[in-house]
Amino acid sequence: MSEQTPRSREGSLEAPTRHPLNWRDPEFYDENALFKELERVFDICHGCRRCFSLCNSFPTLFDAVDESETMEVDGITRKVYWEVVDHCYLCDMCYMSKCPYVPPHEFNIDFPHLMLRAKAKRFRDEGASFRDKVLTSTDMVGKLAGVPVVAQTVNAVNHSKMGKKMLDSTLGVHPEAPVPDYQPRSLARRMKHHRPAASEPVAVGPTQGKVALFGTCYGRHIHPDLGEDLVAVFEHNGIPVTLLPRERCCGMPKLELGDLEQVAKLKEENIPRLTAMVDEGWDIVAPIPSCVLMFKQELPLMFPGDEAVAKVQKAIFDPFEYLMLRHRGDKLRTDFVRSLGSVAYHVACHLRVQNIGLKTRDVLQLVPDTKVTPIERCSGHNGTYAVKREFHETSMKIGRPVFRKVKDAAADFYASDCPMAGDQIAAGAEQALPPTHPLKLLRLAYGI
Repeated sequence: MSEQTPRSREGSLEAPTRHPLNWRDPEFYDENALFKELERVFDICHGCRRCFSLCNSFPTLFDAVDESETMEVDGITRKVYWEVVDHCYLCDMCYMSKCPYVPPHEFNIDFPHLMLRAKAKRFRDEGASFRDKVLTSTDMVGKLAGVPVVAQTVNAVNHSKMGKKMLDSTLGVHPEAPVPDYQPRSLARRMKHHRPAASEPVAVGPTQGKVALFGTCYGRHIHPDLGEDLVAVFEHNGIPVTLLPRERCCGMPKLELGDLEQVAKLKEENIPRLTAMVDEGWDIVAPIPSCVLMFKQELPLMFPGDEAVAKVQKAIFDPFEYLMLRHRGDKLRTDFVRSLGSVAYHVACHLRVQNIGLKTRDVLQLVPDTKVTPIERCSGHNGTYAVKREFHETSMKIGRPVFRKVKDAAADFYASDCPMAGDQIAAGAEQALPPTHPLKLLRLAYGI
């Protein structure tokens, strides 16, 4: 290992500082500069190894170093470097929970954004495979597969033995990966005649008391019940909810691909619509943690100084973060009509890194005779990672501790804020019943 040994300093327990992503700087894509920084960071990670139990990027790096002739980073090839990059799905957990060398530490380590830089460099040089383009084009796929009749056909094919073989051979989708069902009636169609509740909004803390729902690609085309449950719960609490008239993908799938220009294009479509709602006094809520994180963290880091992006950043909330803020102001109803018993609750990684605490658990535990046991480990799904032929088995290995805890809990319900993680857990824990999203659980408790 090189001479980079950590030195103690005052302020080592300071909160992490995230630097803006200088993705428009030509040096960001300079190959020599990139690999120089990769070598520096990998050398520090090799000497620390605290993140060995997170994603497979770190075991891939450490095993390659240990098996090299020098047993140092200088002994591994660039092929290994790219393997490390491929196993990173930007969950951000190493940065937010494990790494002692994040800024303001002098080592200035931001492993996820370095992996993103490498992905962006490769995307600019090589583009993406047909498989990766399709899997990250969530708007397009959702609209096409969600057409009535087409949806039923797509779902039937995806779940048939022949269909799974076809997905494997044409798209490289692992035949055992959980593939979601598309709904013939989108969230927009289901809420076509919905009008926000007539109750007068009451501001509490940073919340204005009325919400514009960012439905998300997943919520619009695969789980529209997420939006329906959110509307029912919020309006039961006197919070008028309206669906955004138009929205595009938040950009997270394209970010994970390294297609930063497409992220920018999606931002240019979404942000003006969102800021218009904020200017009219609406808060923004999205039911998928990754989408909230995109607007809270990634877009502000990509576009520092953009006032419109900053405005949305301040106005967007996780659903249970929002409800707990209302509870602190005595504006959350607690007239629950049934208990939930025991709930095994998986905390999604993109929720954990928002640093808002376990708000889903806190709200659900307001329900009498309800015990919520949080599981703070990665499910292994991670966007498109778990469905890809080359990564699926690794994803299941990553999720094994979660699967085991869900099995051992034998709870009345198991849940995750991330529906994709919930499906992964259902498959890995071999559960006969599907997961129940926390919004659905809260609706059940209210009896609405």
